[in-house]
Amino acid sequence: MTVTVFIRYQLDPFKRAMFEQYSKNWLSIIPKCGGDLIGYWMPHEGTNNIAFALISFDSLASYESYRARLRADADGSANFGFAEEHKFILAEERTFLRKVVA
Repeated sequence: MTVTVFIRYQLDPFKRAMFEQYSKNWLSIIPKCGGDLIGYWMPHEGTNNIAFALISFDSLASYESYRARLRADADGSANFGFAEEHKFILAEERTFLRKVVA
């Protein structure tokens, strides 16, 4: 069963450009570490401080292995550090979804 992680970010609206760079960095890191990145979405109109990401995995076990690889990866660690240093992410929520099939 495929599991998709839906991540909802609350951003500092004055640091959206930093979050966009953070997101762009993940575009190569996540696949390298084993995630099937569906994408990142930035605010466009309306609410200016909420962004989203979707990443799929074969199972929750695959997700756990991915998380370990991500933390051990030099580029992944650097990107986490970038977010911590600049504090553009105010809150992050993860929801694990499964696709409805007939």
